[in-house]
Amino acid sequence: MPKAALLLVDDDRHLLQAMANWLREQGYRVDTAAGVEESLRELTRRSYDVAVVDVRLSDGDGFEILRFCRERYPEMPVILVTGYGSVDLAVEAIRAGAFDFLTKPLIDEELQVAIERALNQKRVVEENKNLKTQLDLRYGLDAIVGRDHRMLRVYDMIEAVADTKATVLITGESGTGKSLIARAIHRRSSRRDKPFVEVACGALPETLLESELFGHVAGAFTGATGDKIGKFKQADGGTIFLDEIGTASPALQVKLLRVLQDYQFEPVGSTETITVDVRVILATNEDLQKAVQEGRFRRDLYYRINVINIELPPLRERVSDIPLLAEHFLKRICEEMGKPLKSLSDEAMAALQAYRWPGNVRELQNVLERAVLLGRKPVITLEDLPPDVAAALTPGLSTPEKAPLKQALQLPERQIILQMLEMHNWNRQATAKALGINRTTLYKKMKRLGIEEPESAREKSEQHGASICR
Repeated sequence: MPKAALLLVDDDRHLLQAMANWLREQGYRVDTAAGVEESLRELTRRSYDVAVVDVRLSDGDGFEILRFCRERYPEMPVILVTGYGSVDLAVEAIRAGAFDFLTKPLIDEELQVAIERALNQKRVVEENKNLKTQLDLRYGLDAIVGRDHRMLRVYDMIEAVADTKATVLITGESGTGKSLIARAIHRRSSRRDKPFVEVACGALPETLLESELFGHVAGAFTGATGDKIGKFKQADGGTIFLDEIGTASPALQVKLLRVLQDYQFEPVGSTETITVDVRVILATNEDLQKAVQEGRFRRDLYYRINVINIELPPLRERVSDIPLLAEHFLKRICEEMGKPLKSLSDEAMAALQAYRWPGNVRELQNVLERAVLLGRKPVITLEDLPPDVAAALTPGLSTPEKAPLKQALQLPERQIILQMLEMHNWNRQATAKALGINRTTLYKKMKRLGIEEPESAREKSEQHGASICR
């Protein structure tokens, strides 16, 4: 691994050299500057991973350097240091975009922890961008965003089954993106140039759904004045996607079973048998196994459609994907509305990551669309979010005004811990080691910041523990 490059800026040359020498002993590559002008020359001349900047300098102040870095190198973390710390100055620093705010005299370990945290965040941001680029290039799934390990498994399954004729059942809560996955499977297959036909089974009455799927002939029922080609025939050679399949009636389930077995059917009111070459993808937010046990869904049809099951995780269990999704939606929404591109404040992003998202990705998109429409500033803040989303930010504080500094400093800490937990699949030992803290400290921070382990990760951990015991 290449050594991290640091730029230290302080007009106290004795302190500057002492810090630089100690950090070099820790394995960092360190350059120094004694003032604003010298530091700007260094920043222009070479790239750095982190800048540690004193606020008060002989030819200006550290905020000038911070502003320069935010404009030129927005992904480079800047840590501000001062010997004249105050609450107001700390809040101003965080709002101006500083990664951290430290007060002198500096403790060596405190400085190193701050630098490592900054480096970890920079790595996470870079990894998010690199992985998104790689996934887009590999799969062409520009409409699907995510690098959570469960989403990576979904991408692998799409790749594995896309170019087969196997029936695919996509399961997951409402709003998780089942339609996007179905379209992605179609696009990755050799059928990509043929029709993709989507049917929302739950949106049509039972009397019309059969006609919609299989067509009808004139006179088949009242109002059938002419022949109609059904969706299965329209999708011939391509893919048909049946959403909300759990709502299908018993009679329709029988006909679907035949189509899936023989790829044959008769239009309503006709004796002519039609044969089609079609790939069938189905989706549901219901527990079909439970529906089978309750007699609402045919057992033989369930086993026929459950050949390949792709389960989409809820958004609350892939928190690390929220920044990527938010960036994707904001860019698209602003383009569609003809508005300048907006960004999210740290507080707004933290609120999005803390909220439980019962409506999943669709709800996130709606929240951001609302914020773009109603927000008047280029940066979306807590005030632009719905009250229930904004209220999820800091459940431990009754009002933000009671502890603004505490809240401001908790935001980046909570975000980094969440990202590192997701990166290490909620393995707390590995996460604590990556963060440079012990496991007890991590437990305390998670409790204080209101970070709870997702149920899926907890079940996986328990299963792993049980297998070890056996």
